[in-house]
Amino acid sequence: MKVAITGASGFLGSALTRSLEQDGHQVVRLVRREPRGPAETRWDPYGGNSQPGLAAALDGTDAVVHLAGAGIGDKRWTEDYKREIHDSRSLGTRALAETLAGLDTPPKVLVSGSAIGFYGDTGERTVTEEVPAGAGFLAGLVRDWEAAAQPAADAGIRVAHPRTGLVLSPDGGLLGKLLPMFRLGLGAKLGSGRQWMSWITLDDHIAALRFLIESAEMSGPVNLTAPEPVRNTDFTKALGTAVHRPAVLPAPAFALRLALGGFADESALVSQRVLPARLTEAGFGFGHRELGGALADLVQTG
Repeated sequence: MKVAITGASGFLGSALTRSLEQDGHQVVRLVRREPRGPAETRWDPYGGNSQPGLAAALDGTDAVVHLAGAGIGDKRWTEDYKREIHDSRSLGTRALAETLAGLDTPPKVLVSGSAIGFYGDTGERTVTEEVPAGAGFLAGLVRDWEAAAQPAADAGIRVAHPRTGLVLSPDGGLLGKLLPMFRLGLGAKLGSGRQWMSWITLDDHIAALRFLIESAEMSGPVNLTAPEPVRNTDFTKALGTAVHRPAVLPAPAFALRLALGGFADESALVSQRVLPARLTEAGFGFGHRELGGALADLVQTG
């Protein structure tokens, strides 16, 4: 199988690339810098659909996985950076989708990245893929992000939107940032700690992405979260237990808002109780369904 991946050097993309190549598949990496070898092709997320090199690289692929976009939590949310977060996703996705729609030999599937930010703050409610968009910057971002892939769907390409939760790995993402602090005994619940966290291990996330590539019936939004979301307090206790350090310090909401700005209210403090209804119905097998066991395994490998 020949698979093109945007964001192939990122946290998720590099793990997916390794998984595919270990199984003998050919991966075409779409990069924004000068290519460093024949397996890489340069593309411009802001360049529209008039990129001959991009079209040539995508023609004849079996699948395209689109994971590129400015980091959600990498910088403080100024108005300029919020625009960059939005445009890097919506414009990049549309450029890719329109290019795919114009190919002589398009791929069978486009797996176009998305996020559970679509649902906004769900409070105590459990939500599945059938729930409409919530309120806030992230909800609007994800709505536009998913809509930008429509040209590919209109051209008959199967399009799946993996709505990603908090991906846990000792090598990056939220857990990668928290582990050093927790190992020093500086772990803390965030705000009240009552907010729900919808998580998934990196291994399960990569397996789910491959499931979306290979399963012909999977299109539209698909929640990539474990079946058992937890409250932040319980996450904090479980991680403290996994590293054998107490986690008793609070991180007050006002301090998080001062440090993170709008990102705090839409990520660190938001409550999202999201269930993977479509993956479950399709028979996807999670390697980790329960947080305590997942963290124990991940801490050992990290």
